Amino acid sequence: MGILAAYMVPHPPLIVPAIGRGEEKKIQHTINAYHDVAKQIGSLKPELILMISPHQIMYADYIHISPGNRAAGDFSQFRAANVKMDVSYDTDYVQELCTRAKQQGINAGTYGERTKQLDHGTMVPLYFINQYWKDYQLVRIGLSGLSLSVHYELGRCLKEAVEALGRRTVLVASGDLSHRLKADGPYGFQKEGPEYDRRIMDVMGKADFGELLKFPDAFLEKAGECGHRSFTMMAGALEGEEVCAHRLSYEGPFGVGYGICSYDIKNGNV
Repeated sequence: MGILAAYMVPHPPLIVPAIGRGEEKKIQHTINAYHDVAKQIGSLKPELILMISPHQIMYADYIHISPGNRAAGDFSQFRAANVKMDVSYDTDYVQELCTRAKQQGINAGTYGERTKQLDHGTMVPLYFINQYWKDYQLVRIGLSGLSLSVHYELGRCLKEAVEALGRRTVLVASGDLSHRLKADGPYGFQKEGPEYDRRIMDVMGKADFGELLKFPDAFLEKAGECGHRSFTMMAGALEGEEVCAHRLSYEGPFGVGYGICSYDIKNGNV
């Protein structure tokens, strides 16, 4: 038993109706694709969901993996405190992952937790998933300032830990694309923004994962991307798998790119 499927998803809080208050309808294609993803996950009935989030606790030189047995969170930061959720963590998997990361010399683990609260990069995907499936445990993995190749290598450890424990698993790589698509967007316009989104959707839509490591850091910085390291870690976890990729949606009406792709793993559920 291994990873059954993987998903690239965005995490705009306004996609939650209690937050968007009608504005979410401007990204209806994203909403529809999110429901498609969540339904797929529901049909797979995973025991474990691996959630890679850029809004997890982040360090320059250390990749944080959430410790403990449980965690909870809500959207009070976005004036929707009534939308809340809690999760159970798979502590055996966390231990296995940390052991394998240490063996590979990867600076990752459960130290340095500053808050137990779930981040919105985790909660937005779970908001949809929980509508179709709740009988899972979660493992929450953050990002860091370490190189793309280090994130890719930790992705390999994710896969190895799944296979060692035999969990029915899906992987969710949470991440928005460029934040610099429009002059009136949150970070203004940079020509690298639309260029990044075109390129990343081409790469991810074809599952041409080796290309992820070829994006220069300076270009990523100018593009104002959010999820590139999430996607790169996912790519490491899918290394060697026969993957069927589906590009489900792309939108950017608010100046931030939102892309959704799904990856079916052939023979992943055998």
